[in-house]
Amino acid sequence: MSNLETRSLLDEFRSFDKGGFFDLGHPLLNRIVESFVKAAGIGAIQAVSRDAYFTAIEGSGLDSSDMSELGGSKKHSFSNIKGETNRKSLEAMVKNTGKESLQWGLAAGVYSGLTYGLKEARGVHDWKNSAMAGAITGVALALTSEDPSHEQIVQCAITGAAISSAANLLTGIF
Repeated sequence: MSNLETRSLLDEFRSFDKGGFFDLGHPLLNRIVESFVKAAGIGAIQAVSRDAYFTAIEGSGLDSSDMSELGGSKKHSFSNIKGETNRKSLEAMVKNTGKESLQWGLAAGVYSGLTYGLKEARGVHDWKNSAMAGAITGVALALTSEDPSHEQIVQCAITGAAISSAANLLTGIF
């Protein structure tokens, strides 16, 4: 009996943390794909839960205009499809979830690939690698928004660089 036949589902999930789901022949590709898949799943869960929340609020008759937006995201409501079938509502939610999953996966894949590539190229992993990877990831995310402006692209680059640099500098402190 081979090792694959005797492994349980729990063993498979434990190997996920060790990078066991993907083997594309190169550590860079493995890291990009694994980061993309993990983050895309998180993005999908976040999009579905946010849409379900706003749908429940709208259905209850509460005024959601006063509520702060979650995570800086735009409120995605289904007000444009009132009176239509549930199929249209489901299609709108799937489209929104797919877009958000792609954005989260893109951010994680680009960032992870860049930090790995910069570490290999420079021979060191420091805040400079994190800043560069964060800035490029911020630009990539800005370009996925509807009608990105020059100011929005620059702001996202600066924000991405600042957040990833701070995270790198604070690693090990907490």
